[in-house]
Amino acid sequence: MASSMKAIQVKSAGGVEVLEYVTTERPKITGPTDVLIKNHFMGVNFIDIYHRTGIYKLSLPAIIGREGAGIVESVGEDVKDIQPGDHVAYLCPSYAEFTIASKYVVKLPDGLDLKLAAASVLQGLTSLLLVTQSYEVKKGDWILIHAAAGGCGLLLVQLVKNCGAHAIGTVSNDEKAKLALSAGAEHIINYTTQNVVEEVMRITDNNGVHAIFDGVGKDTFEISLACARRLGSLVSFGNASGTVPPFSILRLSEKNLKLMRPTLYNYLATKEEFKKYSTELFTMIKEGKLNIKIWKTYKLSDVKQAHLDLEGRKTSGKLLLQP
Repeated sequence: MASSMKAIQVKSAGGVEVLEYVTTERPKITGPTDVLIKNHFMGVNFIDIYHRTGIYKLSLPAIIGREGAGIVESVGEDVKDIQPGDHVAYLCPSYAEFTIASKYVVKLPDGLDLKLAAASVLQGLTSLLLVTQSYEVKKGDWILIHAAAGGCGLLLVQLVKNCGAHAIGTVSNDEKAKLALSAGAEHIINYTTQNVVEEVMRITDNNGVHAIFDGVGKDTFEISLACARRLGSLVSFGNASGTVPPFSILRLSEKNLKLMRPTLYNYLATKEEFKKYSTELFTMIKEGKLNIKIWKTYKLSDVKQAHLDLEGRKTSGKLLLQP
């Protein structure tokens, strides 16, 4: 058995040039709850860009990536629910041929393939918890979803529709508009040619929306505040355009707004929570209640192009890496 593997390592924060395709030591089981996984697919997410650029700090050098799926090679002595040969999905550093997972690893249900699992873990759990925990979407609600044709956006549109609420999506072009509409959005606003606030008010009879799910950040924050109705909620969950600058909390009192900045892992503090919500997510996918759109699969060695495509907003749906 080889003692080395290929991986993507970051030694300093910066642009895509800091993504190094290296040969490094293959990880080994060291703890009783460790699971060694041979990766088949790994997801690419905006959080990977935040780690690469230093928006979110890592101890460097580091292997980046946050999710993947593969086949178990070996397990620690205390692992009882997962065995070698099992197909699993996980949340932990993933841009490598092999990964050690411990707390955030779950066996896949029969019939769910590895590619689909890798494409759904992080964004699927994020979206599910946004609509159930950050703001509990209710039947009849009006919900604004920024970047509605992105990985999270397409999932949020479907989940909002499944709740019996009305989804309004923002997109940048006609192709993305068609994708968001096909996912269940009732109204689409092209922010490159239309005024988002004016359109939201027109659609909602000048009331505004009950909640906004905003993963874009700096460029959309003021728009989101303006689109919220009295007693509305703004859930800011990402920084795709940069971090939201400081603002006066007194501004929330203009409409008695609720503002939340959640992070996925505070909903998954225990292994039991991760297993519970993962099971709920995978069940929805298997039953056809949630469609996962995969945009493109790249070779691990082509990770720079994957990051450029995601940052350049050229994508719609999920990006994957393959060793």
